[in-house]
Amino acid sequence: MFNHILVPLDGSAVAECVIAHARIVAEALGARITLLHVLERPDSSDLDHIVNPLDWHIRKAEAQSYLDRMTSLLVDSVPDVCNVIVEGNAPDGVIDYAHQNNVDLITLSSHGKSGLSGWNVSSVVQKIILRSYISTFIVRAYKSTGGGGDVAYKKILIALDCSQRAESALPIAIRLARHQGAKLLLAHVVGRPEMPRHLPRSREDTDLAERLMVRNYSEAERYLAQLDSQLSSTEISIQTFLHIGSNAAATLDDLVESENVHLVVLSAHGYNGVEKWPYGSVAVNFIAYGATPLLIMQDIPFERSLRTRAENAARERPGH
Repeated sequence: MFNHILVPLDGSAVAECVIAHARIVAEALGARITLLHVLERPDSSDLDHIVNPLDWHIRKAEAQSYLDRMTSLLVDSVPDVCNVIVEGNAPDGVIDYAHQNNVDLITLSSHGKSGLSGWNVSSVVQKIILRSYISTFIVRAYKSTGGGGDVAYKKILIALDCSQRAESALPIAIRLARHQGAKLLLAHVVGRPEMPRHLPRSREDTDLAERLMVRNYSEAERYLAQLDSQLSSTEISIQTFLHIGSNAAATLDDLVESENVHLVVLSAHGYNGVEKWPYGSVAVNFIAYGATPLLIMQDIPFERSLRTRAENAARERPGH
């Protein structure tokens, strides 16, 4: 469960769409919230932007006033809320603060002060989610009314694949569904077996693929029925969806649209997840192409994360 939620804000109205969502999660889980603003310095190599101490003091005072105003939107519903200003680069400032202060959920607006763009998430968000190895809640700024207004989840979808890793996100989804009085959709996609070959499939190949798909479908059917039975005592409205598709992410996204889902919850990895990367293919596709608020449970702790080649190169040749 989440105990400490970090809400980075850059001073833009676009980024404020996260506040109402952070409030819901905090209320549902009894978590505390920290509003964070990273005060960025101009590039030290740019001589035309030498920091003026008075201007810096004014900027910091304005940032504090802004954070205090945003905090006032939460104090009535979240007993434990505070704000903090750190100095530095925005992505690094968010990640460093999160790791140093036991943050277990970062709530991010898909876009900030640079404005909306054709990219599904901004470059700052990309950097945070790829390097933090912390559970993340992404709110789509282009679909939000912004500010501290009311938000309601009437339908919450959780993607499952019969694995314990995917199921690790289920307790959060249950708590949020109970708090919101929402219907919880349990969704599983049975993939069509891949049988790459240069020539068309033989009859034997087709029969083998069909038997495997029938087997997997039957197993998923039993799994979802068992979960449905287990969750009957939670007094939550449950609906199960079992589909066959060549691409799990695309099939799930179609389901999100057809069922008018308000929140998607999933684990960063499923049964065949590779720990070499922070997210599996389904999570990556929902980050890059999804249009619904997305809560991703990170199942790999930062201590087990691997540095990328770019990170190693940057450490070996700083400044190049």
